[in-house]
Amino acid sequence: MTAANFKEPSFRESVDLMFNRAVALMDLAPGLEEKIRVCNATYTVRFGVRLRGQIHTFTGYRSVHSEHMEPVKGGIRYALAVNQDEVEALAALMTYKCALVEAPFGGSKGGLCINPRDWDEDELERITRRFAFELIKRDLIHPSQNVPAPDMGTGEREMAWIADQYKRMNTTDINSRACVTGKPVNAGGIQGRTEATGRGVQYSLQEFFRHPEDIKTAGLKGALDGKRVIVQGLGNVGYHAAKFLREEDGCLITGIIEHDGALTSDKGLDVEAVKNWIIQHGGVKGYPDGTYVENGAAVLEADCDILIPAAMEGVINLGNAANIKAPLIIEAANGPTTAGADEILREKGCVIIPDMFANAGGVTVSYFEWVKNLSHIRFGRMGRRQEEARHKLVVDELERLSADKELGWTISPDFKQRYLRGAGELELVRSGLDDTMRAAYQSMREVWHTRDDVSDLRTAAYLVSIGKVAASYRALGL
Repeated sequence: MTAANFKEPSFRESVDLMFNRAVALMDLAPGLEEKIRVCNATYTVRFGVRLRGQIHTFTGYRSVHSEHMEPVKGGIRYALAVNQDEVEALAALMTYKCALVEAPFGGSKGGLCINPRDWDEDELERITRRFAFELIKRDLIHPSQNVPAPDMGTGEREMAWIADQYKRMNTTDINSRACVTGKPVNAGGIQGRTEATGRGVQYSLQEFFRHPEDIKTAGLKGALDGKRVIVQGLGNVGYHAAKFLREEDGCLITGIIEHDGALTSDKGLDVEAVKNWIIQHGGVKGYPDGTYVENGAAVLEADCDILIPAAMEGVINLGNAANIKAPLIIEAANGPTTAGADEILREKGCVIIPDMFANAGGVTVSYFEWVKNLSHIRFGRMGRRQEEARHKLVVDELERLSADKELGWTISPDFKQRYLRGAGELELVRSGLDDTMRAAYQSMREVWHTRDDVSDLRTAAYLVSIGKVAASYRALGL
């Protein structure tokens, strides 16, 4: 089917189309294929909260796509556009994402039809606690059955409220903190969780650029240093991805697209300064050190080396795909490219690093947080000082040898300080995330480069993840 034959599919239809494209290349029993594809269950709740002198009714969802492993895992988003189809599509992506990065979870997702900006903090807390109450009493939030996390419109604050609500309803559950991830560190969270999805995007690109063959396929040369990057959406994910790529990898952030327009600069934008401007002014308009473009969507089509859609689904679609100039797209958001646009971009030779891999940093570090909550101990607490003590033996010996003037060598000034420092929780989390992203990319890359019928990373990712889900179901006797 050519791109011209496509009618713009919905997000749910896009996920199904991409799933179908992959399973057509697999030898799955029809019954097993259908079992993996369908969403197991979706709970819809409508609840009232008395606010501002009257009762307001809210609609929320919690969808469970696959229970081939439990608990199931997936974020809760707050947005007016939330609907059952979107939540079920996101739950399906969570199933495949967890399988790809070998996080031992099934896929789930939740959403509440609400604009969080419409409510004060205390009102939002009451709404969140009531939504959590409705889910908790049906075991749709539970450490061993269903573990939510932050998503669009939610963050550490909301997760802390949910965790506290669970504790109030389950006072004797010693593992209550594991009922949700993405909590503040002082409420059972883990260091590095807030940055995790953006950090995962960075690690994904670093791994991609370790392979000259892959770089050549994208029509690029050299390393990440100096590459021109356009980021769509400077929320939590886009901000951290852009910040790390600029500060640690030497990328030039030549475009930032936000809800009120976009900023461009050939010399590169200061991500931190732009973020602070948005916090103070509510948007990018008026920022002094860049060119303001009122039609922000047009900047998606600007010249760059790497395009990072990091906000909503469907921003790259049939309307603009043919005009996208970026040779490499990394999907930091869920479902930013529709199935029709995906077809157009593949025909053009554009390489897409797919969402189910690229934004899996969040669920990976959520897995670490869940393990930390179940083990009731901070990572690094038992071994850090012992590691430092072993390192000190090496440093002491090197200092003794460097004191011998006949050898004629010395220790670098900062070597001792850097080598003696044992790994704390943040270092261990980053190490585990980096290892996870590398291993997942290798599993996709092997399929991409060894199968003649696989021409893109998305299909490779689906093949790897669906294969793992199928193996889990077979082990259960299905």
